[in-house]
Amino acid sequence: MTPPAVRRIAAAALSLTALLALTGCGGDSSARASAEDGRVTLTIGDQAKTLQTIVAASGALKGADYRVKWAEFEGAAPLYQAVQANAADTTYSADLPALQALSGGVRFKKVAALKNDGRHVGIVVRDGSGIDSVKDLKGQKVVVSSAKGSISEYLLANVLQRNGLTYSDVKVQYLLPTDAQAAFASGKINAWATFGVYQAVGLEQGGKLLVDGADGRVSGYGFIGASDEALADAGKKAALGDFLKRLGTALKWADTHEDAYAKAIVERNGADESVAKTLASAAYSQVLPIDAEVTKTVQGVADLMNGIGVLEPNVDVAGTADTSVLE
Repeated sequence: MTPPAVRRIAAAALSLTALLALTGCGGDSSARASAEDGRVTLTIGDQAKTLQTIVAASGALKGADYRVKWAEFEGAAPLYQAVQANAADTTYSADLPALQALSGGVRFKKVAALKNDGRHVGIVVRDGSGIDSVKDLKGQKVVVSSAKGSISEYLLANVLQRNGLTYSDVKVQYLLPTDAQAAFASGKINAWATFGVYQAVGLEQGGKLLVDGADGRVSGYGFIGASDEALADAGKKAALGDFLKRLGTALKWADTHEDAYAKAIVERNGADESVAKTLASAAYSQVLPIDAEVTKTVQGVADLMNGIGVLEPNVDVAGTADTSVLE
């Protein structure tokens, strides 16, 4: 039987057929070419072309002796559905979506941590909504993107707690980012907990930032994960280890070349320049091993969300990592 949280992921996602149609990642021809020349193919899960843009702009994959196919999704929920269906080898998300997927029984292990300052997650409100502080959210409907267990939901839960409110003091509605963006732009919703490009676009569309994830309001950690099937394949596991090192190089490049990275976002994602600059300044900047500090911090995230009934069952952060890939 499908575990409850997997059903929640599936309910928030597009159908698998639609997801695969959106990936634009080469299909059978790439797999045949890989088989012919003996090279391994890694299917890298991505959100909104984030990793693909950084890797391409930095040239980090030059000289790699394996092929990379990109599986692109608009949020973490459909990405994890694809991994569950063996349609992607790897995952990429903030900490809580990874925990939610693990809690639901998706078969993968966290293999590397990512780190930023948390500013890529925020609660955006419409100017003139009368919501000028976190305490003003009491009794309000707050749209959370993209599904139960998203990093934006953790930000909401944490700041409510820090301001003496409970999670039941707000009315939460879950919407995929593109749907929420349309509703926010049309004035149908006043408060939106979101992330990344969607946060930046919301601010461009007349929103104001109520609070973001800086200063410990979110952990700042994300994870690259790998499916159990990919980890069991020696060739894919070795290629993934190399990819993680190259990704680390790409993230360092993006951190020190914000203008060039912003230009790449404009060219590849169609974002305008101001949105691209916002995204470039808030990107993950490091690939890290999943050490004791990462584990302790993210376990705190898991425990808070389990306490409000969002993450059930809870997750053993240390026990769901494979630290042998990034050595």
